[in-house]
Amino acid sequence: MSAGDAFIGLHVFRFAVTFKRAGSGGAVEVCSGAFAECTGLEATMEPRLIRAGGANYGATQRAGQVSFATVVLKRGMTRSRDLFRWFQLVGGGAYAYRLSAEIVVQDSAGHPALTWGLDRCLPVKFKAADLNAKGTEVGIEELHLAHEGLRLYDEGAA
Repeated sequence: MSAGDAFIGLHVFRFAVTFKRAGSGGAVEVCSGAFAECTGLEATMEPRLIRAGGANYGATQRAGQVSFATVVLKRGMTRSRDLFRWFQLVGGGAYAYRLSAEIVVQDSAGHPALTWGLDRCLPVKFKAADLNAKGTEVGIEELHLAHEGLRLYDEGAA
């Protein structure tokens, strides 16, 4: 099987999001939600230039610090109010209350195909949908998450 065959039947528009907090007995699921869009699964490394005396052809490049983009979840639904309560907690001073998030991309049969992990998430923006009886918006318009780590789990490791 080639590397391309592993992604046959993988649809990037089928995914689920689960939020967990670390406890003494392992991770405890806080809530989960269905969102229509997820952007910002991105990590960038800033290379460091090392200029050595006598090396006139060019500088040596070394690995630098990695930064992560803000993950934006759009047009979401959840059965609980936990995501807004989490935002209220953090906005009210409980900035150390972090959750991890798992974004599970599903194949065409609805089975998990790959899982992205976000470490120590912090909600930095919560936008509720406009209240309009004629509108087609859903409960959560946007949830922005700053985080401290992006991982792609091996199959079955999440």
